[in-house]
Amino acid sequence: MKSNPKFKPHGQLRSSQVITTYGPGSLVDFPAKSVLIAGLDDWEGVKEEVLEPRLVEKLRTVLQVNQLRLFRPPAADDGPQSGRSWMAAWEFPEWFITQDVLTFQRDGTRTRRLVHRKALEGGKWRDDDKKKHTVVPIRFVRACPAGHIGDIDWIWFAHSRQGRCTSVELFIDEKGSTGDISEISIRCRCGAVMPLSLAAAHKTYALGPCDGRRPWLGPANNFNREPCEKKPNRLLVRNASNAYFPQVMSVISLPDRDDALDNAIDLVWDFLEDAEGPHDVKRERKKQKVRDALDGFTDEQTYQAIEAKRTGGADTSKTVKQAEFEVLAAVTKETAAETLDQKFTARLLPKARWVTSETPKSLADAINEKVERVVLVDRLRDVVAQVGFTRFEAVSADTEGELRVEELKRASLAREVTWLPAVENKGEGFFLQFKKGAVEEWKTRPEVKAREALLARGFVVWKADRPESGREFPNSAYLLMHTLSHLLMTAVSLECGYPSSSLRERVYALESGYGILIYTGTSDAEGTLGGLVEAGKHVARHLETALRLGGLCSNDPVCAQHDPVSAHEGRHLHGSACHGCVLTAETSCERHNDFLDRALVVPTVEQLGCEFFPIEAI
Repeated sequence: MKSNPKFKPHGQLRSSQVITTYGPGSLVDFPAKSVLIAGLDDWEGVKEEVLEPRLVEKLRTVLQVNQLRLFRPPAADDGPQSGRSWMAAWEFPEWFITQDVLTFQRDGTRTRRLVHRKALEGGKWRDDDKKKHTVVPIRFVRACPAGHIGDIDWIWFAHSRQGRCTSVELFIDEKGSTGDISEISIRCRCGAVMPLSLAAAHKTYALGPCDGRRPWLGPANNFNREPCEKKPNRLLVRNASNAYFPQVMSVISLPDRDDALDNAIDLVWDFLEDAEGPHDVKRERKKQKVRDALDGFTDEQTYQAIEAKRTGGADTSKTVKQAEFEVLAAVTKETAAETLDQKFTARLLPKARWVTSETPKSLADAINEKVERVVLVDRLRDVVAQVGFTRFEAVSADTEGELRVEELKRASLAREVTWLPAVENKGEGFFLQFKKGAVEEWKTRPEVKAREALLARGFVVWKADRPESGREFPNSAYLLMHTLSHLLMTAVSLECGYPSSSLRERVYALESGYGILIYTGTSDAEGTLGGLVEAGKHVARHLETALRLGGLCSNDPVCAQHDPVSAHEGRHLHGSACHGCVLTAETSCERHNDFLDRALVVPTVEQLGCEFFPIEAI
């Protein structure tokens, strides 16, 4: 069979849309046809490199490749020779249905013709009476969670209960007006009929085993297939929200390392280049030249700098969030000059300015008791790269900001990955660090442990239906910080000048400490207007608003009484959380709006006693 055609689509996308929505392998509907965005091998044009050594080294480990670079998607060229930068696409699917109804029965059944691309003439289907019919791509295809996708073998599917006939003519019958799968059947003129609902049972082999096809990488051949363990195909609606989940990894650019330490290491590199740990540095320090050069630097600091030098300047010995948290928690000056960097500028908000005379005393006491520091981040740079994608089930970085090699298999963006699409966003924000002792004491309370156990049981139910998922249940401290982060984003969006969908979060629930970074970032100047820094200066007021938003939901008592174990709603990853209180735009959330429970933050109508902020603080 001749492969589906490749063509150059018209239109423009923002770079961030390419990374998050319309990357390689995504399904896009155009007015005249439906397409799959082609892989990186078929992107043409001048690409600007994005430099972020720490992210590159992390991704090299994840993808297990020796060389890797990050580039912006090809930029549109509006000059006289425009058209040299573009992303190709492959026409997909190859099966179509007639747009007009061929027959209409008394019971309301509507019949349309189902035809393959090869049977079309000039993009239309000609019936036996030589009448031409406009066609549209069928909205159902087959896919698997690893990203593989292909056309359903409709001839085989329609005749799977009986042998194939000699003259195949396929029709799609639809009852009712909802378009629900339970009301759709595939029929052949020979009388063979198969309800489409059987294909929706993804644990069966109604659509056959997955053949590992990757049509976004080019015509069907052995190079564009890969083993898929013969897992069953699943029915996929092309424009459904679960048709494409980009897997991305992001880091916040940190201040440059200590130049003085780098210079010292360079002076005695011959002695230190083979060091395998701080103990080797300690041994070499016995030599006078090394001891003089490293005076004032600890063995641990020196070894970390040695590792960074080996990886081209990127310190990968720490997890993504651990490195970020240490920088944010180390801001001790009240002026930006001490932490000034091309990409990162932060300053400490003095404790005397956390609360005002208008702050209720109970709230002021709670803030002073539980908050360690408030940091205003005047400037930051967030670099986001797409690593791959999945279908049906999203795969995101873990609570440490890391992507794991053993995670659910991701679809590749190219036949051989040598570069990845990335964007850099410039923005601002504020960081709240909470006292470690206060959080650790809260975690030991019996009510908190009981609530955490209930939420963990809900996760077990969710995981039982998704055995291929590599997700792990975060602890109660992460759920606390994550939920409070959502409440804070909602509170500050009311007056910070940014739409709520443009706000982002970084939740830190680490062995070294706990914190929340609320920030915004765009590829233009709109991410640096100063609104979030100003919001950070009024942290008490915004915390009060956030706690009030969490205390009562418009869906209470139903929301507060939600049981994550119950199969009634299927929301096994939520405690007291819904769109009326905690859930926000998925572009803002680092966990796809999962692992949320406002009962851990403030008292709800259930009065469970597991809240971090007491009722007096509201």
